[in-house]
Amino acid sequence: MLSLNLNQVKELSKNYSVIPLFAEVLADTETPLSLFLKLKKEGHYNILLESAEGGSKWGRYSFVIRSSSFIFKYKKGYGEVFKRGKVWCFESKDPLEVLKSLMRDLVPYKDERLPRFWGGFVGYIGYDVVKCYEPVKDEKPDPIGTYDIFMVLTDLVVIHDNLTGKIKILSPIFVDVDVEESYKRAKVSIETAIEDIFTKSIFPVNYEEKEPHLSEWHANMRKEEFESLVIKAKEYIARGDIIQVVPSLRFSKNFKGRPEDLYRILRFLNPSPYMYYLELGHVKVIGSSPEVLVRLEDGKVETRPIAGTRRRGLTEEEDKALEEELLRDEKERAEHLMLVDLARNDIGKVSKQGSVRVKEFMTIERYSHVMHIVSHVVGDIQEGLSAVDVIKATFPAGTVSGAPKVRAMQIIEELEPERRGIYAGCVGYISFQGNTDMAIAIRTAVIRGDEVFLQAGAGIVADSDPEKEWWEIVSKAKALMKAVSMAETQRT
Repeated sequence: MLSLNLNQVKELSKNYSVIPLFAEVLADTETPLSLFLKLKKEGHYNILLESAEGGSKWGRYSFVIRSSSFIFKYKKGYGEVFKRGKVWCFESKDPLEVLKSLMRDLVPYKDERLPRFWGGFVGYIGYDVVKCYEPVKDEKPDPIGTYDIFMVLTDLVVIHDNLTGKIKILSPIFVDVDVEESYKRAKVSIETAIEDIFTKSIFPVNYEEKEPHLSEWHANMRKEEFESLVIKAKEYIARGDIIQVVPSLRFSKNFKGRPEDLYRILRFLNPSPYMYYLELGHVKVIGSSPEVLVRLEDGKVETRPIAGTRRRGLTEEEDKALEEELLRDEKERAEHLMLVDLARNDIGKVSKQGSVRVKEFMTIERYSHVMHIVSHVVGDIQEGLSAVDVIKATFPAGTVSGAPKVRAMQIIEELEPERRGIYAGCVGYISFQGNTDMAIAIRTAVIRGDEVFLQAGAGIVADSDPEKEWWEIVSKAKALMKAVSMAETQRT
């Protein structure tokens, strides 16, 4: 049974421009991944968003998303908006303001039966977008060639409740077109999705445990080139330009597997608070990120800086010993404190005076393979500001750039050989209700054509050892490399 009938929608359309229509069914034999594989459609943009809280238990809701009718793309000063068969091209140095303007007319009806997200713009904002807003040059080559921003407006959202096993199949009704026609189209979309869920089959696949070989991967800097970069970065630190900078390395190889298998493996190898699989035409974005860039919900702005890492222990006693060692490490504590201060400053730009506070300070969170020092910074948003303003104020994260942030980014632009693309940007949504939840695009693979790209960074400070920083990056990248190697072994 549908949540609203046509007469109810017509009445609501007098006050709202976006009305959610949905049906709820019990689907306790399905997983978010099986729903995604059954519902993904050629010629559409297909997205899966999942969460494992603290890397150990599944978040309450997962989201399967499909879109084709409203697309926002941008790169280096030029963008295009595709809306229901019409294309509008624009030129702008403030693409996020253009995106903000597109959302002004979207006034959603709030149905209390729905969770915090049920639709809106979903996609990514690449790192290089910061060059629109800060004095950072944009002159490096771009071998991957992805858009700087790629966001899609949801046509179909399936909300999987991991607690009850129920799913809501939702299609938004837009009243800027004929309401009756829009209602019929949403109804058909929901009914077709339900049929696909209960009639299509998904076959299991097996994978071999396989460790990656670094020799199979091409790095965009040789080891000695990266070590030279670290020495130059330390010279900037010694001169007082910066306290820390986070340069990165990109690795690439020919990919012989299927993108969905890479996601499946990454999902069980490294469950994280932000897991995502975006099929955006020729580009696939697959990630398992532990870190939020920023979240805005019901007027509360929050971020959770992560800095300081140790491997997990083999026993509870070893875990506790490693936690204590990590919290006693003066270098790790100093770096974390610097990033907490940076987060307070960023959140303060968009928060009411006096509302910014550190809710949790230097707590330990355990994940499948590592543990991190984490803090929690919150504030109350200023009147008149939006989700886009919050993203602008915090983008990119200090954990992938450095401090002071602008000077660190200028040095990154000077020292790194290529544009970063999606890496170190963010992946997530801006909802119809004006909320946002954006993950930092780390531990993320990008597939374009038959090539897979992944990237990792290292925080350089005054006493960093160049060779150790090289191996730290390789170590971070190896988890994704292993997922790629295993995806290439899949067999049905």
